[in-house]
Amino acid sequence: MTAKTSMRISTPSTSPQAPTPSIPYRQIRAAYDSDTIVVYQAYSSSIALPAVAAQKLNASPAFKPTRMTWLKPSWAWMMYRSGYSFKDPGQERILAIKMTHANFRQLLLQASVTGHGEPMTAADKAKPAVRVQWDPERSIRLAVLPYRSIQIGVSGEVGVKWVEEWIDGIEDVTDMARRLKQVLDEEAEVREGELIRRDLMPREKVYELDEGLRTILRMDER
Repeated sequence: MTAKTSMRISTPSTSPQAPTPSIPYRQIRAAYDSDTIVVYQAYSSSIALPAVAAQKLNASPAFKPTRMTWLKPSWAWMMYRSGYSFKDPGQERILAIKMTHANFRQLLLQASVTGHGEPMTAADKAKPAVRVQWDPERSIRLAVLPYRSIQIGVSGEVGVKWVEEWIDGIEDVTDMARRLKQVLDEEAEVREGELIRRDLMPREKVYELDEGLRTILRMDER
């Protein structure tokens, strides 16, 4: 029997928690293994269900590959953006999308950092349509944290290539997000380690990049 899932969405805190000195201001944290890295995005059921069945993100005509898609390696940021999948019908299914490390890095090599007052150089504007934003990271209960999480926006010809050639697997993790929300509502003291043990959130690790990519992504700036 499927447990009844709470539909209440927590109101995230707008005040940053105390700084965590061990975590750099800009850092990529993700679930990955020796072959692939996982990024997340939320879609409507009309896009997500055919995508999982066919293992092709463009399996549904409702999917528009040239429209900007924002990829998130952070599970907590995906929970914030989608309201644990309850925010709106356009984000009611959360997909975990696997990419090889080589293809993920190739995507980052074409990126320009934008948003939140970031200046764009002429070289940035000449690059393909890959945009990076560094947004405040969130805790699993959606509180603002004092360091940043990456979002990678893909569109245009790069978006088409990503969809057709650079995706290695698609999994629907909506039920995981909804079970997580239920546990958070019912267990005020539950810790992240216990949530990982129950398979309600992934074990994310620091994703290291070479100096060239760090420079492109402005990872040493604030």
